[in-house]
Amino acid sequence: MLEIRLENAAKRFQYEWIFRELTYAFPAGSKTALTGNNGSGKSTLLRCIAGQTPLTGGRVHFTLGKSEIPAHIHYRHLSISAPYLELPEEFTLIEFLRFHFNFKRYRKGYNLNSVIKAMYLENAKNKPIINFSSGMKQRLKLGICVYSDAPLLLLDEPTTNLDKHGISWYLETLANETGGRTLIVASNEPREYGFCENQLEMQNYKVQKRL
Repeated sequence: MLEIRLENAAKRFQYEWIFRELTYAFPAGSKTALTGNNGSGKSTLLRCIAGQTPLTGGRVHFTLGKSEIPAHIHYRHLSISAPYLELPEEFTLIEFLRFHFNFKRYRKGYNLNSVIKAMYLENAKNKPIINFSSGMKQRLKLGICVYSDAPLLLLDEPTTNLDKHGISWYLETLANETGGRTLIVASNEPREYGFCENQLEMQNYKVQKRL
């Protein structure tokens, strides 16, 4: 199982510090919510952990068992779902899944057809993604994250565009598919992270402006 450790992590955009002096450990197999007001740095931290955005200061450590994973291959051990990630909308569902799973392995026990079934997208196998509803696209983003073989799952605002049935699917899917995996959810919606046993309040790492 994978442990994530932040060591004096800091991120600045131009002259504004998003967060500073953030030292925190995400234990292997734990479920943690990143919470805080809009602009508190939840999504930014998630992107820094994923390696999509570099930290301004500090480090992110990935430890698998007793071995530390070099930073340049962190991406091999994680899967991410976020509203800002784009889908190749000219692809059909089958074309996209075949493309995606050329780079990621299926989670044990799954294949192309069972992943489509698990996402309730059987009637859209040959439909271009551009013709999907917003809820279907969100299920697809979550599905390729959860059903990829990765010990770390990063979820940003996971129920965006999901109706009540989609939210039930999300909660059931995580209950069934996250055992033994490290999960980090960035959200300010309790319904999205109520199952998490740990909570990291990003507001505590904001630099307070002096009057």
